[in-house]
Amino acid sequence: MEVPPRTPVLVGIGTATQREDDPDRAAPPDSLMAEALRRAAADAGTPSLLEKADSVRVSRGFWNYPDPARLVGDAVGATAAHTELFEIGVLQTSLFGSAARDIAAGRAEIVLVAGGEAKHRAQRLKAAGRPEGLSRQAEGTAPGRVHRPHGEILSKIEIENGLAMPVGAYAMADNALRAAEGQSLDAHRDDLAALWSAMSRVASKNPDAWSPEFKTPETIRDPGPRNRMLCFPYTRLHNSQWNVDQAAGLIFTSADRARQLGIPRDRWVFPLAVAEANAMLPLTNRKELHRSAGFRLAGEKALAQVGATATDLDHVELYSCFPAAVRIQQRELGLDPGAPTTVTGGMSFAGGPLNNFVLQATAKMAAVLRDDPASLGMVNAVSGLMTKQGVSLWSTEPRGEGFPYDDVSDETEACVGRVEVVDDRPERARIVSYTVAFEAEAPSTAILLCERDDGRRVLVALRDQDLALELTRSEGCGREVAFRGDDRAILA
Repeated sequence: MEVPPRTPVLVGIGTATQREDDPDRAAPPDSLMAEALRRAAADAGTPSLLEKADSVRVSRGFWNYPDPARLVGDAVGATAAHTELFEIGVLQTSLFGSAARDIAAGRAEIVLVAGGEAKHRAQRLKAAGRPEGLSRQAEGTAPGRVHRPHGEILSKIEIENGLAMPVGAYAMADNALRAAEGQSLDAHRDDLAALWSAMSRVASKNPDAWSPEFKTPETIRDPGPRNRMLCFPYTRLHNSQWNVDQAAGLIFTSADRARQLGIPRDRWVFPLAVAEANAMLPLTNRKELHRSAGFRLAGEKALAQVGATATDLDHVELYSCFPAAVRIQQRELGLDPGAPTTVTGGMSFAGGPLNNFVLQATAKMAAVLRDDPASLGMVNAVSGLMTKQGVSLWSTEPRGEGFPYDDVSDETEACVGRVEVVDDRPERARIVSYTVAFEAEAPSTAILLCERDDGRRVLVALRDQDLALELTRSEGCGREVAFRGDDRAILA
């Protein structure tokens, strides 16, 4: 099959994982990203790809470089390349989606995409009482283009009532899913542990994984000395691991340029389609916390563009910041709940470097697809608290026509129910969902999302240890709660 000349192709993949406890020997994040891109060029068999690049695109991390793409581009020889920065809150699928779209339209020829962190290094420096020592750029330095999110990921009420950190919000979504499916607390915790244990098994076989050690379901499920409970029902091992030194580099070009440069056909991996939902609605305002219309619609759109269904997928990487994200994707995309969910080992074990994991996963997916020619792979992204959803499809063989990059935000907006959340706490209300935050190994704060008689909601954080303990032992969703004046409450 002759591939049209403007077809976008991923031709080089590279990753860099640094396990160095001496901060004086450890590389900063910009150096890790540059090394990942050098490895990607070597993977393509064409080191000159780097200096020929006309665009460098980087996802924002914990670091504060004004123009990270310029630092990375200069380090690898792409000194004349246009630079773009994708801020936190922009889907990571947007990096390679925009690269593929621009190549297909003739606006770019060779695009370098990179992301990375060195937070493990930063921790070691902090422990030594030393500054992080990142590369400096001249005052006024700015990227050629900055991509920013619109709308709010967290509401003021959520921030003020215990949901500022993602673990609490995702735990609340998972508890809502458990209640909707009529599952017991113990069965729910067993399922979460089994799901995450299976991911750790994949990580144990991934040489790039940050924590390549198999964890039994019991080790994950139950709190212990190195696995404290964070927010019920999540322990530390359910949590995305972002204290890592990892980077990824991807090199995209057109089929025509790949032929001209002599890049072997067996290195080519095609981005077949990307579909995203960028509608933004805070978690507690969603009528159904355990659903994601954006994933359903994006998945349907992307699969339809290549003439496939979910049953045609051979390999998947579901975004795995917390179990709720994986479980909701499985249901919305119609995936077999017993099928593998990752090729990397997931964000708790392979490593989830803040705004870069999807790039790491795409590099691994490309390698898997090369070893399984013509198979179909899916790599998904989430931004915020299941706020935005991205679906991407990949194969070593083209499918469909052109490169479709779809936005299903309007359709998502039209079918997501909205509920107003207010500050006015009534005397009694019904619990929609909840979580329990832990301190010093003990349940300390019950965080309740409740429905008032008028249909509006209130979010309440109560430092009521008796209530918190009870909610870890018996189902709270759907029950009535009576609020007392001393910041305590009683379940009906």
